[in-house]
Amino acid sequence: MNENRLKHLYVEELKDIYSAENQMVKALPTLAKAATSPGLRVGFEEHLTQTKEHVARLERIFEALGESPKGKKCKGMEGLVAEGSEMIEEGLVPAELDAGLISAAQRAEHYEIAAYGCVCAYAKLLQEDHASSLLRKTLEEEKKTNEKLTELSDRINVEATEANESNSGTKRPDSTASKAKAHQA
Repeated sequence: MNENRLKHLYVEELKDIYSAENQMVKALPTLAKAATSPGLRVGFEEHLTQTKEHVARLERIFEALGESPKGKKCKGMEGLVAEGSEMIEEGLVPAELDAGLISAAQRAEHYEIAAYGCVCAYAKLLQEDHASSLLRKTLEEEKKTNEKLTELSDRINVEATEANESNSGTKRPDSTASKAKAHQA
């Protein structure tokens, strides 16, 4: 692929990410409002601030390229945001809702991590050093956000399991007791 084609792909991918980030700017307040866990709510609010900075970085990259960031709708993020909205509308108990919101948010984070990884590689090949630095910084922030979501899920998923058990009136067998029964069999 010659440099002109790669640069075209790079700009198109940047437009896609720009659309994705702007969709997240609109979606994160809804996720924060729906979250029942204070830690999750704060996490979404903090990520909103960070996402606004991601948009500003992309705008600086577009300005340096002499390109407009407009003109492309990220259909992947549109679908992920729609799934998050559906999660909110399902009427789940609070801990289950929070677990679902984390799941939806992590899918969006993984999408962004993949997208930023690609444009970082393109920027490096195109010797867009300043853009590469900005994109790599955003990529690392997206990875850290995903890690924070994983940490929150460790606690919230257990709460969702306990909420489900108390609602159904059944308890899952203790793992030690289950192992003992399996060993006896």
